[in-house]
Amino acid sequence: MNAPGVLYVVATPIGNLDDISSRARTILGGVALVAAEDTRHSGQLLAHLGLRTPLLALHEHNEAARVEALLARLAGGESIALLSDAGTPLISDPGYRLVAAARERGFTVTPIPGACAAITALSAAGLPTHRFRFEGFLPARAAARRTRLAELQHCPDTLVFYEAVHRVGEMLDDLAAAFGEERQACVARELTKLHESFYWGTLAAVRAQLAADPGGGRGEFTLVVAGAPEARAGDAELGRVVQLLGEELPAAQAARLAARITGASRREAYALALRAGTEPGS
Repeated sequence: MNAPGVLYVVATPIGNLDDISSRARTILGGVALVAAEDTRHSGQLLAHLGLRTPLLALHEHNEAARVEALLARLAGGESIALLSDAGTPLISDPGYRLVAAARERGFTVTPIPGACAAITALSAAGLPTHRFRFEGFLPARAAARRTRLAELQHCPDTLVFYEAVHRVGEMLDDLAAAFGEERQACVARELTKLHESFYWGTLAAVRAQLAADPGGGRGEFTLVVAGAPEARAGDAELGRVVQLLGEELPAAQAARLAARITGASRREAYALALRAGTEPGS
């Protein structure tokens, strides 16, 4: 009986194909199958490397249905490489179901490290990196996105987001509304590619820089935002008042009264009311 195969989680370049590691190339050339988020995209990478490894599509719409077949191939002694379109698989990309199932069945899962847009952006953003929080893509719907940002308003960790090109302007507007225009940020566009760009400064300044750049409306974006400053002494009192009022009143009314009682801004009070779990009209 053949020894079980290995599931390799292979990080690939996020732009510049020269960033592929020699180890990743060796693995991709030695496995029986590459399970790829997009076979056309990964096929181009394999062709660039001079490899002809068979490809199988594995994306968010078919992953659940294909897990068992892939595990059967591992059980039969075939090793498989898991690839996303770019960067490290599972980081805002599919693959979790396969990796989790392989672990549960006792198969060896081996990471082949490499590029990740979040870490690449953090390394050059000029913002604190000792503690950070990866949020990936926030909801596409404006209301849900703004609610999540309100929940993150007082998070002290540096925040990392991914955003689609057609929503990055709205995202920056929502960040400024939730965190204040003076919060420090860095937007990285087209990381490792020919037109790599960084926009750095306050959220207001970053928004202006991006709008002024003729190329700012194209590419892939990673947003890095400084965490909230240390809480002021009065914040604890505001939180206490909001919590008490929120037990009896809708969020908007609780925030308005809490702001009047404590002298805090209504925006801060409303964000706390949302975090406390109250909703308008409840």
